[in-house]
Amino acid sequence: MLRKTVTALLILFCFLLQTTVFRSLNFGGIIPNLMIILTSSFGFMRGEREGLLIGFFCGLLCDVFYGDILGFYAMVLMYVGFVNGKFSGIFYPQDIKLPMALILLSDLTYGVTCYVLLFLLRGRLDFTYYLLNIIVPEAIYTIIVTLLLYPLVLGINGILEAREKRRAQIFV
Repeated sequence: MLRKTVTALLILFCFLLQTTVFRSLNFGGIIPNLMIILTSSFGFMRGEREGLLIGFFCGLLCDVFYGDILGFYAMVLMYVGFVNGKFSGIFYPQDIKLPMALILLSDLTYGVTCYVLLFLLRGRLDFTYYLLNIIVPEAIYTIIVTLLLYPLVLGINGILEAREKRRAQIFV
């Protein structure tokens, strides 16, 4: 129960940061995607199911507040969380290279998917402009913020896992 509560608060905290603080700290209209950081992090820390669920709720929150199509961002972030969950078997908390690479790849995939499904199908064909002015700068900004946010998420996950292990030992 505590894990669910903390996770929900973390999702709300990241969403509020993304929509308030980072809106005022934008660079050329680009803000980091904290929902990708959170979804990817929990995906490879906790597995496919956890990544899928957190991706769904992060995406649903984005859909409700600033999406045009209800369920679009939920679907995309679900896939991001699920695919990142595939890497949970090779995840080591001490190594930051894998999380950084996965978050970068997830953000680039997210940007390309949004371009294809939201813009390309409506006749906006200037992919290089979108790639160079929106997708890549957002990915770079997201990676920079990941250096600050990822250790916090990792620490919270470590505390929750230690607490769950202690509780499990009490019942054994």
